[in-house]
Amino acid sequence: MVVAEPSTEWREVIAADEQERHERQAAEFAAMQERKSAKYGTGRALHRKQVAALRATLDVPADLPEYARQGLFKIPDRHDAWIRLSNGGFNRAADGVPDIRGFSIKVLGVSGPAALGGEAVSQDFALINHERFSSATSEDFTKVVTTGGSTPGGILLRLLKNPGMIPQLKTVSTALKSPFSGFATHDFFSAAPIAFGPYAVRVRLMAASDQVNPSASDDWATDIYDRLIGNPLSYDLQVQFFTDEKATPIEDASIDWAASPYLTVARLTVPRQKPDETLATQVEAARFDPWNALTDHRPLGEVMRARKVAYYASQQARSAE
Repeated sequence: MVVAEPSTEWREVIAADEQERHERQAAEFAAMQERKSAKYGTGRALHRKQVAALRATLDVPADLPEYARQGLFKIPDRHDAWIRLSNGGFNRAADGVPDIRGFSIKVLGVSGPAALGGEAVSQDFALINHERFSSATSEDFTKVVTTGGSTPGGILLRLLKNPGMIPQLKTVSTALKSPFSGFATHDFFSAAPIAFGPYAVRVRLMAASDQVNPSASDDWATDIYDRLIGNPLSYDLQVQFFTDEKATPIEDASIDWAASPYLTVARLTVPRQKPDETLATQVEAARFDPWNALTDHRPLGEVMRARKVAYYASQQARSAE
C-alpha cells in the first residue's frame, strides 16, 4: 500500500542514566546465559534453540515510492541472505512447548556506513512472532526474562514470589500461549522501530503460505524442509512508518503501531534446499543483531538501545563470529 510521504518528526529520548542501566541489565542477561550454558552447553542468552539455518535471497524492486528508497532499499538489487529460525527457550525444549519464535535475517553484500561505526558488512533483521514487546521498557523486559518469565512454569512461580510483576508476566503468558502455526505460515515483526533514512519504521515479514500443517509443531524444521522439497518459499518484507508519537511511539515498545499501514519493500525467497550441516554451524556461530545494520537502518528507541549492550555481552560470552 502506497501512502502519502510519512513524517520525519520522530525523536529519541535518552535518559541521563540510561547507559548505566543498560550495562546492569546486560550483566543480568550474561549471568542468565552463563547458567544456561553451564547446563545446556555454550549458547545464546535468548533464542538458544536453532530450528533451521537457510539460504535465501532478498530482492529489492524498482517500483518503490521515492520516500521508500532508503539504505538497503535505495537501489533495485538482489542480495544473498542467511536465515536463522529459532525457539526462544531452552535447547532441549520440545517444539510444541509455548514459546516466542525468532526469524532472523542476515542480508549479505551490503555496503555503506554502519550503525556501530566503520563499514557495514550485513544488514540484520531480528524478528519475532509478535507485533510488539511485552514490556514498554528494557527494565521491565529484563525483570521478566531473567527471573524465569520465558516459560509458563517460570511465570507462575514468579507471580507467587513477585506480585508487583503480575501485569508484565500476564502479558508474557498471553503471548506465549498465542497460536503459532509454523515458520512458513506466521508473520514476524521487528516489534521495535529502526531508522529508514530520515524516517522511522517497524518491520513485518509476511507469511509465505496460508497452507497450515496441523503437525508442524511436532518438528518445526521438518515442516520447513518438507515444504522446500517441492517449491521455494517467498515472503514479503514490509515496513510501517512513524506517523505521530501517540499512534507510533518510538520509546514505548509495548504499543502496537496498528494505525500505520504496511508497504512491501522487498521479497525474501528461500529456494529449494535440504538441511546443510556446514551452513547450520556457520549460522549458529554468527551474530544476528539488529545493530549489525547500515546507519540508514539503525535501531531506534530505548529497548533497541538496551539490546545493543545486551547483545554485545552475549556475543562475547559465546565467542560469536
